Amino acid sequence: MSAQLDILPRYRRMTERDLDAVVAIEQAIYPHPWTYGNFADSLAAGYHCWILECGGEIAGYTVVMIAADEAHLLNLSVAAPWQGRGLGREALAFAVKLARDYSARKIYLEVRPSNAAARSLYATAGFTEIAVRRSYYPGGGSREDAVVMELSLESGQR
Repeated sequence: MSAQLDILPRYRRMTERDLDAVVAIEQAIYPHPWTYGNFADSLAAGYHCWILECGGEIAGYTVVMIAADEAHLLNLSVAAPWQGRGLGREALAFAVKLARDYSARKIYLEVRPSNAAARSLYATAGFTEIAVRRSYYPGGGSREDAVVMELSLESGQR
């Protein structure tokens, strides 16, 4: 197999064996990361937890909750060494397709107003800002709002 093919993104379900590596990535890229317990609870709840691998490494992951006809993108992260290569866009497209495959009509997410890169990614993918949740995220000595975004998955729309 060529080196080029080795780094193509590949998805697989997250397992408990992945949690130490996932939490290490989370701690490296966020000032207020999800905990081991957050990921373990997501797995136990049956959420759609996926690993994005490139070259045999965990390059990113997504956590999506799907219920009835709604999906909620709870976490989408790309490891620092893999950022800037389009993997965030790739993982987002995967999460949107997953939601569609499970008949979700809309997908929602919350994002920090200060996370300009993520907000731009979501807007480019067709998400629109629909609300603000006040004091949603922990922050230094205070709390930060969350921008709630939505994407319609109805046929004929993105």
